[in-house]
Amino acid sequence: MKRKVFALLLTLFIAVGVSAQTRYKDDIASGFVKKTYTYAVKDGEDLKMDIYFPEGDKAPDRVAWIHVHGGGFSGGTRDAKADVNLCTHLAKKGYVTASISYRLTRKKDGFGCDVPADKKMDTFRKAVSDLRSATAFMLKNHTEFGIDTSRIIISGSSAGAETVLDAAYRPVTQWVEGKQELPTGFRYAGVISFAGAMVNAANITAETAIPTMMFHGTADKLVPYATAPHHYCGIDSPGYMMLDGSYTIANRLRKLGKTYWLETRCGAGHEMSGLPMTQSVGDIVDFAYNYIILGKKAQIHTIDKSPNYKKGDSLYDFCDN
Repeated sequence: MKRKVFALLLTLFIAVGVSAQTRYKDDIASGFVKKTYTYAVKDGEDLKMDIYFPEGDKAPDRVAWIHVHGGGFSGGTRDAKADVNLCTHLAKKGYVTASISYRLTRKKDGFGCDVPADKKMDTFRKAVSDLRSATAFMLKNHTEFGIDTSRIIISGSSAGAETVLDAAYRPVTQWVEGKQELPTGFRYAGVISFAGAMVNAANITAETAIPTMMFHGTADKLVPYATAPHHYCGIDSPGYMMLDGSYTIANRLRKLGKTYWLETRCGAGHEMSGLPMTQSVGDIVDFAYNYIILGKKAQIHTIDKSPNYKKGDSLYDFCDN
């Protein structure tokens, strides 16, 4: 498969000598240790997280990583195969990696076009609230977990990607459910989205922008690649609401001169919510190490084609060039 990469380096860095095994870049542990915690109790439900620690690693102030699974806010689990694959790979690199469960508020009624837009918004808010509760739990126990409270990365798939994008770019003083759980001014170190979108990309400003990596297929019919109605609902349907997808978010960051890496799969559908967690772990690690940990600056658009893609299938010219 031929891959096209368009990259704009914003800052030049001088390389320095590193050891044979570099934390967050190479495997510094041969395995991991998994521990399960209850991070909150909401609506009578114990919300749990699995934390994957690098085996035998006792370093303090490690970078933390919180992952949110997909499933349309109606299903999915924190220990699905692809999600575990990502978390265990990250733990071996030296990250303290948590995979969380959260309230599946659409479990009974689904998340389609018959669900009123205000209920969809409430679903987004509650998922963001749960992620914030998980983050607050990590902050509270930072000494026990050996993590740096100023360096927490978040990632998510599908519904989880919508959750992490809205959490990353929504002030912690907004969408508060009960007591505000995170300190005013708290910001995540970086965000990684697998087939995600957000309620309003205008929330991304020069002040709020953080390093952002996104994977998306141009033919995704559930979560828009650019800007479109959620699930492509008709304007007259109860569930009509616009979302800004990966391409729109990348363009926003590009215009602001901020760091992003968009991996586009021309002709691919919603399978991009899961494939990168098994097929693109190397790119994920590279992005996190270089552009979150080291703070390098770049704007990257990587373009692949799905196996069955034919010229003219996409509305985007870059897919055929």
